[in-house]
Amino acid sequence: MFVLPKATFTEFEYGSSVEPMSTTEQRATGYSVESYFGLVRSGELDPDDHVELLDGVIVAEAPQDPPHASAISRLTRVVADVVGRSAVIRVQLPFIAGPFSVPEPDLAVVAGKESDYDDQHPTAALLIVEASFSSLPQDRLSKQRIYAAAGCPEYWIVNLRDECVEVFRAPDVGSRLYRDRFVARRGDLIRLVAMPESSVPVSELLPPERTA
Repeated sequence: MFVLPKATFTEFEYGSSVEPMSTTEQRATGYSVESYFGLVRSGELDPDDHVELLDGVIVAEAPQDPPHASAISRLTRVVADVVGRSAVIRVQLPFIAGPFSVPEPDLAVVAGKESDYDDQHPTAALLIVEASFSSLPQDRLSKQRIYAAAGCPEYWIVNLRDECVEVFRAPDVGSRLYRDRFVARRGDLIRLVAMPESSVPVSELLPPERTA
């Protein structure tokens, strides 16, 4: 079994000037998708190991605490009600986001039907969502760049710390950044880019409001 310690991240906000790792640097220093899955085939990684490949680095995922687990359950129910049978919802499953990244987002909405992915993981998504508290720096910086580079049209962070949803749209694949970003709060509706006839109430994605 091949397990790495959980990576640590500096508290970056949206406007970070840190440059993403170049493709050349990734190839020289990190794992590719092929070599990453090769670790599973060789037995060095177990399919049940809680890890992700992010920009060539294998990152261990922390065990879920109750708020995070509840957030994923809530998110799955709400998005499934909106999407219905028009797309596939995948929960914490591999997403091939490029030659050096295989994140396992808390939720991904992908086109087609389940059987389309019997023999391969998806390489495109209509919507990706991460529920986040302690992982906010990673989700805002590393994963935002990865999902933008993959051309995912919409990425949400269900921010459990500040009780809001951070919405990222209009990916610029070349710069690995989303050009349109805004924060949605309780009382707001988020209309899905890929399904403009569908909208999600922000209040249903968040835990009940705290009472004094």
